[in-house]
Amino acid sequence: MKTAVPCYYHLDVEVSPERVGQVSRILAAHLRYWDLDNLVEPVCRGAELLLTAIDQHATDKHTSIEMWWNGQHLITAVGDDDRDLRPDQDLRPCLAHLAATSDGWGCCASETGSKIIWFSQRARSGERVPLVRTGPAPRLRRVLRVPRELPVAQLAASADGVLEGAR
Repeated sequence: MKTAVPCYYHLDVEVSPERVGQVSRILAAHLRYWDLDNLVEPVCRGAELLLTAIDQHATDKHTSIEMWWNGQHLITAVGDDDRDLRPDQDLRPCLAHLAATSDGWGCCASETGSKIIWFSQRARSGERVPLVRTGPAPRLRRVLRVPRELPVAQLAASADGVLEGAR
């Protein structure tokens, strides 16, 4: 059975008309490397639309693009630093296209004041693959009692002992 490894990719770029095609080819190469050939067209098309709209309407062209693959969903996020760019006005046609062609999308603000527009593509039912475990599952050789099982007086006594030892 084929398994999937969680994947992440990040790219910072200054948007210009010639860079839009370059970024699209870079994203396509990563999707093919992750064996997600069927998601190349919708993801690259959505990213191209967002980057073109940012190039046309934004004064600050610095943009970050991120992709996350978890074995069932691919999330693509495009973040820009232009505070004057309004998604509800400047990016309306682009967002309408994303809503029509993706499984989910949204827009949110980051801590730095930039906007992040994301969209997701889901692997179809026959293409879902389980994730590869990244580490061994932890095992305890002895059973520990959870705090609710201990009497309150015993918990208070152990807390007093910890506080006295810390002084």
